[in-house]
Amino acid sequence: MMNALILGIIIVFYVAAIAIFGYIGYKRTQNAHDYLVAGRSTHPFVMAMSYGAAFISTSAIVGFGGVAGLYGMGLLFLPLMNIAVGVLGAFLIFGIRTRKMGYDLNAKTFPELIGNRFKSRYLKVFISAIIFLFMPLYTSVVLIGGARFLEEVMQVDYNIALLIFAFVVAVYVTFGGLKGVMYIDTFMGCIMLIGMIFLLCVTYIRLGGVIEAHQALTDMAHLVPENLKASGHAGWTCMPKFNSEWWWNLVSSLMLGVGIGALAQPQLAVRFMTVKSTRELNRAICVGAFFILFTAGTAYVVGALSNVYFYQKSSQIAIAAAKGNPDLIVPLFINQAMPKFFVYVFTLTLLSAAMSTLSSLFHVTGSALGHDLYCNIFRKDKDNITVSKVGIVIGIILSIVLAFFLPPGIVARGTSIFFGVCAAAFMPVYFAAIYWKRATLAGAWASIASGVAVSLFGLLFLHRKESAALGICETLFGKSELVSCFPWPFVDTMVYALPISAIVLIAVSYFTKPLNEYHLNRCFRKK
Repeated sequence: MMNALILGIIIVFYVAAIAIFGYIGYKRTQNAHDYLVAGRSTHPFVMAMSYGAAFISTSAIVGFGGVAGLYGMGLLFLPLMNIAVGVLGAFLIFGIRTRKMGYDLNAKTFPELIGNRFKSRYLKVFISAIIFLFMPLYTSVVLIGGARFLEEVMQVDYNIALLIFAFVVAVYVTFGGLKGVMYIDTFMGCIMLIGMIFLLCVTYIRLGGVIEAHQALTDMAHLVPENLKASGHAGWTCMPKFNSEWWWNLVSSLMLGVGIGALAQPQLAVRFMTVKSTRELNRAICVGAFFILFTAGTAYVVGALSNVYFYQKSSQIAIAAAKGNPDLIVPLFINQAMPKFFVYVFTLTLLSAAMSTLSSLFHVTGSALGHDLYCNIFRKDKDNITVSKVGIVIGIILSIVLAFFLPPGIVARGTSIFFGVCAAAFMPVYFAAIYWKRATLAGAWASIASGVAVSLFGLLFLHRKESAALGICETLFGKSELVSCFPWPFVDTMVYALPISAIVLIAVSYFTKPLNEYHLNRCFRKK
């Protein structure tokens, strides 16, 4: 049990630091450029730490850390993909062109970048509507991840924890804009990095060393429950059996869905438009890669190794100790295995992970609703930041409502759903917008629409986890999914939705009229 006085003092200093950085952001926010893209003059270290902190949330630490306790070390391919795709690929392939085109087209948000590139006000509305409809799902699972941790280690009521998270983040996001968000993200990112490195070291010390810990986990392969063995689970230091149900869940939903989906995240793409030159982006790459390696990587390693600790202590594997809820594995491990003082440190780590990501999601949701959706529909002044602030409040309320109703164990799955839908809907158009002159407005419309439609169809009628839970397919057709032959019920929707979206973009663009040459030359200006 944590000492309420000590925790209270720590939280007071923590919130005071947030207030100071938020106030600095507020004082330095004078116009819409400051509020939405941090004035396009952010330091590369601040940009990289903010990018990483927005990337790694409680979903990664609590949700995917718990999933690693269930799946094992195979999930470590995900942080490798996060670094290779989410940092190197994102910064070098997408970041440089996004920053330049965003500046040339005076774009301050992701929908505005795509809409200005294709000269369409209604395309901005369509993209912002998709963001506003789907992003609260991801926001709510981040809220759940943080609240579950507080519920376990601090014995705080789950509902109260949700409201505290939302209120604190809402205040500094609403008033400080993206400058305030990025300053606070950097502060929180430093706390996250220190906390996760300490967690990794103490875990190995607690389990007798690196080699001993991994050998003990390998030797536990015979403890895999029979139902998991039947699904393809081969042990916590092995990949699942190829082409098994477990393999498809791990590879298609978790690794590909999140690993590739990170490239098309609006809250991350906007970070590229906050620096003033390519040099700043290049300088930020190493910081971002290091951050993700020691945050996500630590969470997955510790999650898998928690099986060793729980078995040595109570002869139970991690998922059994957590009573079947993977979202509780990491909080339970921290509460039982770590030194008591570290529970306070990790509380700040989890608070930082949750709040840094929430702030980015709330900011993007609010700008999508206010700056992109409302202002374009009603042709209002886009430099008025009040509408973005109202959008943030509405997004927060919607996320809280969802968090109250989503089922247990949803954190990792909700994240992969959101990332997968974003990848299918936005990635082909995003890539074509910054690299392919021949891409047309009709092609962009068709690609985004097909990506969303195929993703939703897959979730409702093909992918068993969602289609069975939602029950629509069962009601209409009398079965949990339309195609029952293996492996289709376990193949993530992104695996087929993304290629279809890309093919539709290419095909429609070739049969429709391109934009005028003058506009294209402006978009692809070399200097």
